[in-house]
Amino acid sequence: MAVSLGPGGRGRGRGRGRYRPMAEINVTPLVDVMLVLLIIFMVTAPLMTSGVNVDLPKTSAQPVNNDTKPLTVSIKADGSLYLGDEAVSTDQLVARLQADSKNDPTRRIFVRGDQHIDYGRVMDVMGRITSGGFSHVALLAEQPAGGASSSAAAAPAAAPAAAPGAAPAPAAGR
Repeated sequence: MAVSLGPGGRGRGRGRGRYRPMAEINVTPLVDVMLVLLIIFMVTAPLMTSGVNVDLPKTSAQPVNNDTKPLTVSIKADGSLYLGDEAVSTDQLVARLQADSKNDPTRRIFVRGDQHIDYGRVMDVMGRITSGGFSHVALLAEQPAGGASSSAAAAPAAAPAAAPGAAPAPAAGR
């Protein structure tokens, strides 16, 4: 603990000095410890993120292309269903999806519903799709324009909102 003796080397008062502790913090040891910790973390951080070094074998096989175009089911304000641009009935929906996806249950399906339709109608359509064996079903929603006023010239992008049990999907336009 540091002590201030005052003028003359004695403290304040008549002949006897009272020693008062200094209220100032000595930051030099704190800075030394923090710099040592910083150096330790700078050295060890890259070692913690790297994995096991493996020399992978070479192959002539083509990479698997899993980027198939998703199927889009749209529900208009009047309740009519569309698969892509073609109108379909509720009963034909699953059969048409299976035909268009070539019976691939992992094919991504986006469901677009008008904001003025009943929520139950959207859930009914999604229920039919998932009961048909499709597991990657997502809802599409319009993203708000980034703080700017929306204009007719600016076309907002649609972003999928994953349904329960659905795999995440990238953003898709209208």
